[in-house]
Amino acid sequence: MRMVDIITKKRDGLALSPEEIRFFIDGYVNGSVPDYQASALAMAIYFKDMTDPEIAELTRAMVSSGETVDLSAIAGIKVDKHSTGGVGDTTTLVLAPLVAAVGVPVAKMSGRGLGFTGGTIDKLESIAGFSVEMNGKQFVNHVNRDRIAVIGQSGDLVPADKKLYALRDVSGSVESIPLIASSIMSKKIAAGADAIVLEVTCGSGAFMKNEEDAVRLAETMVQIGKHVGRKTAAVITDMDQPLGFAIGNALEVKEAIDTLQGHGPDDLKELVLELGSRMVLFAGKAERLDEARQLLEQVLEQGKAFDTFRQFIKNQGGDPSIANHPEHLPKAKYQLRLPAQSSGVVAEMKADQIGLAAMLLGAGRATKEDTINHATGIVLHKKVGDSVARGEALLTIHSDSEHIDQVARQLNQNIMIADHADKPVLIRRIIQ
Repeated sequence: MRMVDIITKKRDGLALSPEEIRFFIDGYVNGSVPDYQASALAMAIYFKDMTDPEIAELTRAMVSSGETVDLSAIAGIKVDKHSTGGVGDTTTLVLAPLVAAVGVPVAKMSGRGLGFTGGTIDKLESIAGFSVEMNGKQFVNHVNRDRIAVIGQSGDLVPADKKLYALRDVSGSVESIPLIASSIMSKKIAAGADAIVLEVTCGSGAFMKNEEDAVRLAETMVQIGKHVGRKTAAVITDMDQPLGFAIGNALEVKEAIDTLQGHGPDDLKELVLELGSRMVLFAGKAERLDEARQLLEQVLEQGKAFDTFRQFIKNQGGDPSIANHPEHLPKAKYQLRLPAQSSGVVAEMKADQIGLAAMLLGAGRATKEDTINHATGIVLHKKVGDSVARGEALLTIHSDSEHIDQVARQLNQNIMIADHADKPVLIRRIIQ
């Protein structure tokens, strides 16, 4: 078998066999397939696409390229959640303890963020002492006893994805749906999940800018899940404006605590209940979606989800008193209001540009080497569809510098006020 024949076959729009796909992945990981040939195949896939069976086989081959996580020692059906990312991505901080409080095991492997704000681990590390460093036995024990633990991603998990991801980034093939879908799903499958609930964000603050592409990605990932024997569903959500009010690490932890105490933003709560209901259903804790939602609403109202969050923080070395005293989280030196420049209704909040403003404050990373400032970020006071008077605060900037002219300019240019605007629909589509 020759790599050039595989490239030519895909260039001509033909489906690759399982043997050809595995030859490529195995060879690329062991070094016998050079970058220039891998790049040529990635570009051929970009232009000629792949069938569902091809994408499923590509995903399997990527999973097999490294270690996989064995969660069999954890009782129950393990359901994982993945989001394609966005601005104000606080979901996991609320969702994980909420679902765990119903009795669904949340054995989560998370990473650090690159972009607008930190990843789930970065956010949790806003809490003094919190650590994801633990051995496998501790991880299993925490989940079996308290139904929740978060650990850092293993460096040996899906090495094929690490190599392909870096290659796509410099070869102009990032936007290929088969390559995006296999990248995401290979990591979820290798992490040991029995079932997977996906949030595919759509809009200016998302990787998928339009709904058509988001639907295609969601459908592809759901089909991969079914091909490899995992129950899978996808929820397509709006990311034309930030989710919730907080953008920034400690600020999002505080918002998560508020939500677990019943005081959080409506859109964040609605998304968590939508995703969580499907996780509870997949885990066999309810027979119908409405029943699953009622269970989640019950543990939220009774304070059990909040108690689970507090125990989770304690288990992983964090200060559990933060749950009751979020004012002890890291604080920026300055809180600066951004006043509305005219009266009317907020008509647009460009999520990507607001996210970039937060990154300028230090809340995110432009490169992997950048250091996160856990205290900085933005808290919105208005969302699309809300009325605002001239001079009223649209948001508060949390900064360690008084000099925020560039950030303020970025925000003013990307928040539009008009005479009328409808509130956006959060949940756009369900794919299952």
